[in-house]
Amino acid sequence: MSLSSTTRQLLHPGNWHLSTRLVVVMLALLTVICALVGMVAYTTLSVTANSQLDTAVQQASVRTAAYYTGSPTQRDPLDARATSAGQLSAVLSDDVVHYAGILAADGTRQQLTITDATVLAALPTDGTFTDKTLTLGDYRLQAQAVPNGGILITGLPRAATEQTLSTLVLSIVLVSLAGLMALGWAGTVIIRRSLRPLGQLSDTATQVSTLRLDAGEVALSARVPDAAARPGTEVGNVGNAFNAMLDNVSHALQARQHSETKLRRFVADASHELRTPLTAIRGYAELLSMTEPLSDDGQTALSRVQDQSVRMSRLVEDLLTLARLDEAKQTVTDGATGTATTGNTALALSKSVNVSPLVMEAVSDLQVAAPDHQWTFAVPDEPVEVCADDSALRQILLNLLSNAAKHTPAGTAVHASLAQAPGGWCLLEVTDNGPGIDPDFQKIVFDRFSRADQARTGTTGSTGLGLSIVQGLLQANGGSVSVTSAPGKTTFTVRLPSTPAH
Repeated sequence: MSLSSTTRQLLHPGNWHLSTRLVVVMLALLTVICALVGMVAYTTLSVTANSQLDTAVQQASVRTAAYYTGSPTQRDPLDARATSAGQLSAVLSDDVVHYAGILAADGTRQQLTITDATVLAALPTDGTFTDKTLTLGDYRLQAQAVPNGGILITGLPRAATEQTLSTLVLSIVLVSLAGLMALGWAGTVIIRRSLRPLGQLSDTATQVSTLRLDAGEVALSARVPDAAARPGTEVGNVGNAFNAMLDNVSHALQARQHSETKLRRFVADASHELRTPLTAIRGYAELLSMTEPLSDDGQTALSRVQDQSVRMSRLVEDLLTLARLDEAKQTVTDGATGTATTGNTALALSKSVNVSPLVMEAVSDLQVAAPDHQWTFAVPDEPVEVCADDSALRQILLNLLSNAAKHTPAGTAVHASLAQAPGGWCLLEVTDNGPGIDPDFQKIVFDRFSRADQARTGTTGSTGLGLSIVQGLLQANGGSVSVTSAPGKTTFTVRLPSTPAH
């Protein structure tokens, strides 16, 4: 995954995993709660500390005022008893600041600067508490009139209060971060453990989605584990319902397979039974044509009987071929599952076959059968050998070439090419420049009895079994077939495993 795609995923929470979203939401809620608790604690402590500081300033102001006005002679307010270190005192008289100083920790007096005196002179004199920043730090100040006509200014430093609030903020932040980390880790573990059954359900659904359920016998054994399918919880109910659905689907697939097996057996039996009477009809029709004088209408009718009997015989042979392929496929499937089968289900034994002569023979046969088409082929000089049944290869070639002849108009060029492909494969292509196959029909072109004469114009009807036989024979010999088509070019591509070089 690239950095840009990762960034896009992070910017879109809807693409996150459910566990990630739950953890993030939980941490966000906890962060909000911690912030609210911190704000309430900070506000409460700030109000309490400032109230205590105001009380201390008020008490200091009362003591200092009593000392300052308790003598007929003027005295320094800082000399009053119980004056604490850091206390500020000053007297404002006739807009001039007197006795402006701060009691240091060692008991000495620190004079204030002219700038500080200017700040003190601007204080309200109604006894309200005011915070000001002086050269020696932040102070809580109060200015009030005294009986001798002056204004007494008293103040205490805010350093201790601010230090207490800063310590509280730092403690809240550290405790909140530690709590969020611990709760985030614990929440992640708990959420992932709680959502693990959903992952097992997803794995089972993915496993089922990869199975071929459209044809053949399907062993649908995948189930959600019992631990994730216990009713009583939301996830357990989903897992239990999913297993019940899979049981229903499995029973339906078994019923479908049983029905398909009976239908194919019926087709095979019916084809066997039809072969003998069709042979008799063809024989008696030929005998009647050769031995009995018939009128023109009678001869025409007899020719129609012969043509249709030949067509029916070809259909029966195609059905028998498909029945043998199905029986052979069933033998392989049953062998893999350890189930014994009876009957003649084996195809002809494969052997090493040179495909080049077969291509040339098949094209030559079609040149005679469909002279209104342009037939060409290209084969390499070296032999192209595959391990397959030679009669099956002949039928594959003839079906593909005759399919091109049937479903393209006269004058169409049909080209068969053979090549040795990399990876130990033989590549056979049959290409024509006809009108092409409809894209929707290409998806079912190899299905049995699929016909789309409206997609490719032709004059000869078909049973819709030729390409199904091609696919079945190739699968039986370890190969495959595919088609690509567009107006002006249609290509059927056959892949067969080549014979290993000796």
